[in-house]
Amino acid sequence: MWVVLEILGSIMVIQGGAGLVHEWFGWLDGSFLVRLLTVLDGYEVAASAALIVLGVAAVAIGNARTRESA
Repeated sequence: MWVVLEILGSIMVIQGGAGLVHEWFGWLDGSFLVRLLTVLDGYEVAASAALIVLGVAAVAIGNARTRESA
């Protein structure tokens, strides 16, 4: 279960990073999670940064719990 949290956290970090790269440099015109949610129009940079922070936290929690149970 904790491995799933690590995987989801990694995906969140990738999505957030790609969203920031797109907003700052205009690269990576793929459909990223932040761009698909129309509620976040105008808040793409903040939402991408939040995805990175939450993703890192999820990976850290999953990693700590995996080591704890091993």
